[in-house]
Amino acid sequence: MHLQSIRLRNFKVFEDITLSDLPQLCVFIGANGTGKSTLFDVFGFLKDALNHNVQIAVQKRGGFKELRTRGATGPIIIELKFRLPIGGTRRLVTYHLEFEEEKGRILIQKEILRYKRSRYGKPFHFLDFSKGSGTAVLNEDDFNKQDEELEREEQRLASPEVLAIKGLGQFERFKAASEFRKFIENWHVSDFHISEARPSSEAGYADHLSATGDNISLVAQYIHEYYPEIFTLILEKMRQRVPGVSSVKAATTQDGRVILKFQDENYKDPFVSRFVSDGTIKMFAYLLLLHDPNPHPILCIEEPENQLYPSLLTQLMEEFREYAVSGEGQVFVSTHSPDLLNAAQVDEVFWLVKGAGTTQIHRAINDHQVVALAEEGGLLGYLWKENYLKGSNP
Repeated sequence: MHLQSIRLRNFKVFEDITLSDLPQLCVFIGANGTGKSTLFDVFGFLKDALNHNVQIAVQKRGGFKELRTRGATGPIIIELKFRLPIGGTRRLVTYHLEFEEEKGRILIQKEILRYKRSRYGKPFHFLDFSKGSGTAVLNEDDFNKQDEELEREEQRLASPEVLAIKGLGQFERFKAASEFRKFIENWHVSDFHISEARPSSEAGYADHLSATGDNISLVAQYIHEYYPEIFTLILEKMRQRVPGVSSVKAATTQDGRVILKFQDENYKDPFVSRFVSDGTIKMFAYLLLLHDPNPHPILCIEEPENQLYPSLLTQLMEEFREYAVSGEGQVFVSTHSPDLLNAAQVDEVFWLVKGAGTTQIHRAINDHQVVALAEEGGLLGYLWKENYLKGSNP
């Protein structure tokens, strides 16, 4: 799937924004407090709501009053548009979620999954729910049928806080709901912590890097064992990125723990990960993530420049772009680094500006002056430092 647009209403600092025609690689910049983390938290919120329910997802963020834009009234709205194969054609599908608090309880006012069968046609609703009950279409592939010919099944969820895509998405007969549920379940919102990536892990199994990176040794062991050609590629890139690193191994200790050992070509014995630099660990973690044998449809990575030497940032941006343009998935990156931004292309960059308590998002490709300067060879990181990306404050 390709995420085409995001619309937010009353979601924290985003009183009413729409991001359209999203590219495969999106780079977000802005001053502290403008809402970069909040934008990425939309993905985290939906994943929490799917794994648990909307009530829990709201409470994890301080409650409805903290989640809704200050001074705003009405429901919180999250709307995503994405491409989904239907009847042999990739069609633009809309997921609309609208929820509000009533007497201390979060109620889903609207949850709709729809697409238009033609440019001017009436929207076709796969799924249409409100407060825990609604209908879902069974014969989704018969998109040429008239509305009255569609097979709709009425359903009631266990609770009005539960997403319909969670309940119905478990069943293959509701194809659109099932595909969208899998889409959310498989995106990755990184919250990488060096302190958690360094300790050894209990011997076990992990096929995907966790959000914090605390299972890095298990993932390395998994890829090395089951996908040796991918692991060889990762090691080759480590040699190119980090001088001196000749190999990395996931070793099992006598007490049943798995540790990472980095071999420096200048030393006979390998170094255990706790003695290796932060940047080395982080680069290895990103390479594991970007070469996952079963890639994530969306990667959200905040401030990847932390702990990395500036000269590595251009190469890292190339890795992000390669992942994105190869069709593996979309990549969303936030940064405070002009060096990282220098490696971005003008159609990939968005900047956030906050005023009067709410945030607006601007796109570099829509700023004629920025486009002209970039075409003349101006690097976006330098333009940012010179405040051509107005109000974003590096």
